[in-house]
Amino acid sequence: MGFFIANIPSFRSIWNESEYTEGFCVLSGRYAKLIFKFENLTADSIYSSSIEIEDPDEYNLVFGNCQPEFKVSMHVHAEMYNLKEGEKDFLPAGKTLRQNSIFSFLIDAGFFLIWVFACINQRPRVEKIHLIMGALLLFKCLKMICASEDKMYVRKTGTPHGWDVAFYIFGFFKGIMLFTVIILIETGWSFLKPYLQEREKQVLMTKIPLQVLENIAYVVISETGPATRDWMTWNQLFLLIDIACCCVVFFPIIWSIRSLREASKIDGKAAKNLEKLTLFKQFYIVVIVFLYFTRIVVSAVGAFLNYRLEWMITVLEESVSLVFYAFIFYNFQPMEKNPYLLINDEEENAAAQMLEEDDSFEL
Repeated sequence: MGFFIANIPSFRSIWNESEYTEGFCVLSGRYAKLIFKFENLTADSIYSSSIEIEDPDEYNLVFGNCQPEFKVSMHVHAEMYNLKEGEKDFLPAGKTLRQNSIFSFLIDAGFFLIWVFACINQRPRVEKIHLIMGALLLFKCLKMICASEDKMYVRKTGTPHGWDVAFYIFGFFKGIMLFTVIILIETGWSFLKPYLQEREKQVLMTKIPLQVLENIAYVVISETGPATRDWMTWNQLFLLIDIACCCVVFFPIIWSIRSLREASKIDGKAAKNLEKLTLFKQFYIVVIVFLYFTRIVVSAVGAFLNYRLEWMITVLEESVSLVFYAFIFYNFQPMEKNPYLLINDEEENAAAQMLEEDDSFEL
């Protein structure tokens, strides 16, 4: 029995070694950096030990028990910190830039105030969807300010003092609101129609429980570590649910595009429907790029980044989110009827011919 440290890549090697090595003991394995074993301790004694770290990285302190027939319980107080200008800094080296969270909060807060002003200025044309979009920005602001306070307290004291709970709560509502806004815009709710069809309600009701499960998995992964039982299972579950959530959001926009194309052949409003089809196709592409970048590209970049540059992952995510939000909020803001809704016969005929000849609107 004893304590050792290991980084995330080492844990994967430890798991593989434990499966293929008979009588495996993590304390004597190749990938664990041993701190000390209990056999070095005696009653009422103080034991001091140090190890040399050849490869600087973000490490986890883990208790290893190679005698499973014995159950062990103890009270442990551990302090892991970096010395910065002679003071203890309890944040990992790659997360010390608290300014990132503050800057993101200021941008989100400015975005929210602009949206509130736009809604007040165009009050007669404000729909329910615009209020939900405003709630999304509000929860995003609250999440970022909680992230900033969380880092401040962890950096100074080593504990978040409850700000992590607030961060997870507002992050949960932000996630719910984001996918709700995407689905409602895809269905054309309050833009093209005042109600949701039954299949669209089912998509929304499927998405919300998936989002709840995803956030539970995220909290478990964040608050535990690789040495925790079933931690890898929670990671796989989180990935599976996240993929399911991304797939669910595509169905409503496909239905909307098909409905608009079919309606253009019946109601004689080809030009108007062509403009809506163009906007919905752009939205469809932007959603795909946003989900692909935040789920795949950011993870791939993070896997190759040095541990001191972990803050760049947050910068990438927030930058892409800002562009995505700007596209949505600009194109679906409360406003008077666009000039393209006032269409003459010549434009109408040209649009009808384009819809007949152009297959790019087929999905």
